Amino acid sequence: MYIGRKYKSVQMKLKRRNAWSGILFGIGLVAFIDETVFHQLLRWHHFYDKSTTDMGLISDGFFHAFSWFATIGGLFMFADLRRRNGLWIKKWFGGVLLGGGLFQLYDGTIQHKLMKIHQIRYVENVIVYDLIWNVIALIMVLIGIILLFTQNRENAGAYEHEFK
Repeated sequence: MYIGRKYKSVQMKLKRRNAWSGILFGIGLVAFIDETVFHQLLRWHHFYDKSTTDMGLISDGFFHAFSWFATIGGLFMFADLRRRNGLWIKKWFGGVLLGGGLFQLYDGTIQHKLMKIHQIRYVENVIVYDLIWNVIALIMVLIGIILLFTQNRENAGAYEHEFK
């Protein structure tokens, strides 16, 4: 009986760890893509556009550091899960989509519209860009939730290892 309870406890920890690893990686990945594509390559905006171009570039640097730390944190957790034979790739990928989608939704609603620290693109009809941005974010969130809550793992080999 004790082994069964211990197994279930470790299973729950693995589920949470897979999800959080994916969420961190997803946040970092989407932030990295946003910064690389929209800030640097297309030069549509900076993280903070309410000041000079120099301040916009400095804010992009902080934004890039944030995305880098989130990505690396998620990858360290991913490596630990693999080492312990506790990686559930569908659950992890669900976390990636959920984290990336939530970050994009936060960016598109809170930063773009509520805080108004930048827009996706400074054009007359920005609503088209906003709709596409936020609809993609919602799709990512929904698929992530589906993957997180429908994945079942029969024989997780990691029940032998304790998570602290």
